[in-house]
Amino acid sequence: MAYDRYVAICNPLHYKMVMNWKACTKIVILVGVTGLLYGTLHTIGTFSIPFCSNVVNQFFCEIPQLLKLSCSGFNVVEVGVIVASAIAALCSFILILVSYAMIFKAVLKIPSVKGRQKTFSTCFPHFLVFSMFLVTSCLAYLRPPSNTPTYLDLALTALYSLFPPLFNPIIYSIRNKNIKSVLSKLWRF
Repeated sequence: MAYDRYVAICNPLHYKMVMNWKACTKIVILVGVTGLLYGTLHTIGTFSIPFCSNVVNQFFCEIPQLLKLSCSGFNVVEVGVIVASAIAALCSFILILVSYAMIFKAVLKIPSVKGRQKTFSTCFPHFLVFSMFLVTSCLAYLRPPSNTPTYLDLALTALYSLFPPLFNPIIYSIRNKNIKSVLSKLWRF
């Protein structure tokens, strides 16, 4: 989505040529294949280690929680997958930041205030959802691990796995005029 916004704002006259059916199909296939490989690697890594217990203190089997249950301790395959995941996430994060930096640079060159507002209102929902996912997942994964499960671990996991999908349609629908009028009526009462 960041690339789509970048092309639409920074190269609007070339948009149909750059974001054609072929390019969109390639992007969708790339995302699908990447997700399939990522899931396959985690599945292989998970089934290659022995477990001492079958009780996961989460509402879904999250990789760090599964690694805590491992009897073998250090698992090279899973560590490799986690390192590859971190590199892919960092590259995606950098790509999104660079595209938004270029978008904001192009938006600031727009002479009319109304044009800038319209462009920012187009980009802001995606950036908000992305930021919400990034902040909540960083809170969940970048804190020191504990050996005993806490309610905070469960809450943070629920936060990053439920909040972005829950608020995604709400945030994107705020631009709709009918939704705006209903929300303004609700806020008045």
